[in-house]
Formats: sequence, structure tokens, C-alpha cells
Amino acid sequence: MSMLEQQLKAPPELKKVAEFLRGSGSGIKIRVGALGGKRIDYFKGKSAIKALLSPAFAKQKNVPKITTEDEAKTVLQAINAFAFFLRVQRGGHISSKSASPAAAGGGTKPPRSLQIIPEQTFQPDEYYAWFYEGSQWTTYAGGVLMVLIMLAGVMFPLWPPVMRLGVWYLSMGMLGLIGLFFAIAIVRLIFYIITVIVASPGIWIFPQLFADVGFVDSFIPLWEWDIPKKKGKKKKGDKEGKSEKKGKSKAAAPAPTGSSNGGGAYIEEVVEDDAQAPQSQPQRRTRSAMVEEVEDEDA
Repeated sequence: MSMLEQQLKAPPELKKVAEFLRGSGSGIKIRVGALGGKRIDYFKGKSAIKALLSPAFAKQKNVPKITTEDEAKTVLQAINAFAFFLRVQRGGHISSKSASPAAAGGGTKPPRSLQIIPEQTFQPDEYYAWFYEGSQWTTYAGGVLMVLIMLAGVMFPLWPPVMRLGVWYLSMGMLGLIGLFFAIAIVRLIFYIITVIVASPGIWIFPQLFADVGFVDSFIPLWEWDIPKKKGKKKKGDKEGKSEKKGKSKAAAPAPTGSSNGGGAYIEEVVEDDAQAPQSQPQRRTRSAMVEEVEDEDA
């Protein structure tokens, strides 16, 4: 029996749970592996349990009610029995040389090799590969829409004059917006160069214009000084390091031989004998430095 036949025999409520887990709203962290030379999505059991206990799943209709982790494990074990996903063993990374083009893909990290385990049980710490693509109605709808757009473009000469005129106005409006964007970029650059010369460090008009923000946020604020961001933490660390070095250098510096008031200092080495030490132990000699202040003879 093929996997598709097993999935068709699944109860509707379990199929709804599988569709939820396969969708983007579940929050499951999807990983990419290689199974049989092909790329395949897989996940960890913990993330599936967390998804079934989330508020997003509680809002779903016609699904089993799940309130505890044990109930989530039971439902996931039942879904695993209908081959929506299968337990796999994860190996090491596949090198780009040995992997096929379909398995290597274009990601920065090479995928890990996966192997299906004969014993199919659901455990939170195990990994499971998806063999269910979820609802395909969006894919079919997108394909039909692309075909209709292509047909409409090919049949443009047959359009009514009103529709063709509307498309012309729409295209002119889009070109006008693009031209306005380039005009704003050029004007803000010229204004910045002028303000750098007149009032340094310069002023940017629409400083967030090229930032990775929303359309409205790109025009907020209206202007801003071009002040570089200060790295306060690094400066503080450098100052602390410099102060420590200065303290160490001062401590390591030798004591002065004379003072401003004419006094001097010399170091006398004193040898002390431990007379009270027992005879069985060797006599210890300790050295200590004694500093005495000596008056200057020229005073």
C-alpha cells in the first residue's frame, strides 16, 4: 500500500490536524534534509507537540481536543500510522560534491542525510520527515491565475477600447511613481551634499527611504542629521583597559631615590635566622626589605 493510499484512509479530524501542522500557522521549525537523493522537509517531535498545545490550534474546528502533552502524543502517533510523516534517523551533513543537485539545493548549509527507521513510534526527541504536502488548492489556483494572465496579455489587441485606455493610464501611473522615487533620491543626495558643506555633518531628507521598513515608515522622519552612531560599550571597555594598564605601570615603577624635600631612601637587606627552630629541621633564612629615610647630608 502506497503512502498516498494510507493518507486517503485517514479520518477527517486527523487529516485536519496534519494540514494544520504542515501549514505555516503552526509555528513548527522546518528543517531540510536529503532522503534518497531528494530534498525533504523534516521536524522534531517537540515542536509538533508545542504546536498542538498552542492557542492557534485551539481555534481550529473539527479537530480533536488536546489539552495535555500525552493527548498530543496520542494524536501524533495516530497521524504517524497513516504515513503523513515518518520517523527518520538524522546523519551528518552531505557534501556538495557527493550530493545530487536536487538534494544539495542552493542553501548555505548542506542538508543532513535522513534514513527511515523501521520502528515507527512518536517520541518528542526524535525527527520526522514529511510525506504530505498539505492542501494544494493554493498551488492550483496560482497556476490557473498565471495561465489567465498570459492569455489576457496575448489577447490585448482584442480588448475593448475602454479597457485598453484604463491599462494605459495604469501603466503611466506606475511609471510616474517610479520616476518620483528616483527624483526624491536625487534631490535628497544633492541636498545632503550642500548641507555637508554649509552645515556639517549634513542633513538627510527621508533618512529611512532605503531602510528595510514599511512603505509609510520610509518617509518618517522627514529629515535627520547625519550623525554616526557611537559605540559606547567599546569605548568604555577601552577606557577601563587603559586605566588598568596605567595602574599596573605605576605599581611596577621603582620608588624614587630622593624626594623634593631633600630626603632620601635606601633599601637594606636583612637576614633573619630562626634561632628557635628545632634542630631536626634545617635553618631557614628569610629575606625582607626594610626602607629607612635618611637625611640628606648637604642640608
